[in-house]
Amino acid sequence: MGRTNSGSRGGGRHTGPAVRAGDATRGDAGPPPVIQIRRVTKSYGLGDATVHALRGPSDPVTGEPLGVTLDIEQGDFVAVMGSSGSGKSTLMNILGCLDVPTGGRYLLDGTDVGHLDEGQLSLVRNRKIGFIFQSFNLVPRTTALAQVELPLAYAGARSAERRRRALAALSLVGLADRSGHKPNELSGGQQQRVAVARALVTAPAMLLADEPTGNLDSRSTEEVLGIIDGLNAIGRTVVLITHEDEVARHAKRVIRLVDGAIVSDVRQGPVAGPPPAIRPELVGGRS
Repeated sequence: MGRTNSGSRGGGRHTGPAVRAGDATRGDAGPPPVIQIRRVTKSYGLGDATVHALRGPSDPVTGEPLGVTLDIEQGDFVAVMGSSGSGKSTLMNILGCLDVPTGGRYLLDGTDVGHLDEGQLSLVRNRKIGFIFQSFNLVPRTTALAQVELPLAYAGARSAERRRRALAALSLVGLADRSGHKPNELSGGQQQRVAVARALVTAPAMLLADEPTGNLDSRSTEEVLGIIDGLNAIGRTVVLITHEDEVARHAKRVIRLVDGAIVSDVRQGPVAGPPPAIRPELVGGRS
């Protein structure tokens, strides 16, 4: 069974700044984490005007931020929660290589992103991260098939390969019969499913979903979450940013941020098993 590096197993709960996923010794418990961040901070401004958007616990002597330390294992499904100003959007931008930390170290699938230039970061974003946004971010007047092909085009894949993989991704989200439809011909839930297909077509190390159900009705929300659950059940690593408890219940692990620090890290299901919303018998009896 997979492990959380915060030391929690099964349904254990830890609270307070002392909870620092990643501080535990890994030993020989399988592949390295997809995400490893060590003492990561993000601040804006200078002097007395400095705002610490991501700070972690404070040094007991100096009061200085010690940074956020966190591991996310391959195959895990992690929900990151927090109110406005908690630091969850800042953390998401750093995990997605859309922003760089002020201090600390971030390894994504074994790559130290702190040593990459903008061109190299673009390649990492294209090949290692599948993004799913609240607003879908689809290109107007472009078919679902072409939308899903886009990341492969940027990666230099040939036309026939792009089409084959894009159709396979659309089939995985149940939209093979909508491949020729444009966004204005699809429902909100179908548009988000196209976005999910686009996110997974490059076989990324991680799916990073930012409030993916925020613009959806309840039925479409369940459809999209069901697809994400299914992707995680077959081994996809998922990091989902949300403020909704109902959405977070789908995750195997829930991390809560307050004032730029992790204050709660709750394990809701084992890394190696299906997400909590899927009964083990529906995925071959894995537990």
